[in-house]
Amino acid sequence: MQLAVNVPNFGPGTDPGRLRDWAQTVERLGYDRLMVSDHVAITPDVAVQYPAPFYEPFTTLSWLAGFTRIGLGTTVLIAPYRHPLLVARMAANLNALSGGRFVLGLGVGWARQEFEALGVDFTRRGKLTDELIRDVRTAWANDADYRAGHIPIWVGGGSDAGLRRAVQLGDAWHPLRQRVDWMRDKLARLKELADEEGRAVPGFAPRIMLRLTPAPLPDAERVAGEGSIDQVLSDLEELRQLGAATVVLDPFGGDPAETERPQYAWKDLATVAASWQRKELEQL
Repeated sequence: MQLAVNVPNFGPGTDPGRLRDWAQTVERLGYDRLMVSDHVAITPDVAVQYPAPFYEPFTTLSWLAGFTRIGLGTTVLIAPYRHPLLVARMAANLNALSGGRFVLGLGVGWARQEFEALGVDFTRRGKLTDELIRDVRTAWANDADYRAGHIPIWVGGGSDAGLRRAVQLGDAWHPLRQRVDWMRDKLARLKELADEEGRAVPGFAPRIMLRLTPAPLPDAERVAGEGSIDQVLSDLEELRQLGAATVVLDPFGGDPAETERPQYAWKDLATVAASWQRKELEQL
């Protein structure tokens, strides 16, 4: 199982130098992939948690590709915000420029004011996402100008519509910051939907929170990745048993001021990386 990190590409402490430091730290610690988030218009509903500057994901990852050799990806690109051919072009170019390191994680989005600012119908975001995935895949398959090797598509969402989208159109299901028992139940539903469709069950690549605490937290009060190091390692092992090929750790706790103090997140990431590597060696 690979481990990835969601790198904050937003907030008052974020600038090109800080992004470079994040990327090189993630790689130095032994993680397999770095990923970034997506917002285009920083409307009030977005700015509460993800204030400017917000670095656009394709641009940011293209730049960071030159400083790293690990995998790259989006968690998640908001599909309805861009024309499908633009996404197909940018993803194919990024994948080619990085030597085939890119994963396209995407979702339907949630920020109603941002949809309005971009002139996109919020109520059609699910349909627009389905259309985009189909059109992107068509462009990659049928136009040599868009081809750059296989780019996996990870599909977010926990509703039946989101799960069905992952089954029909995705390479992997990509849930965000949930409890392990919730993901276990949804994986069972994912299999039911795949059986109904006569399709293979997609892969599993969850993004989980990372917040280490000195003492264990009550299991009923925490999401995956939150708690003592032993609890986090247990979560990772359980996710592996559930079939996760990649787990993305998200160290952003929700306060934009955290972006000015990345060393705290780096410390937690170092602890998890060292502990997981030690656990892996013990099992050899």
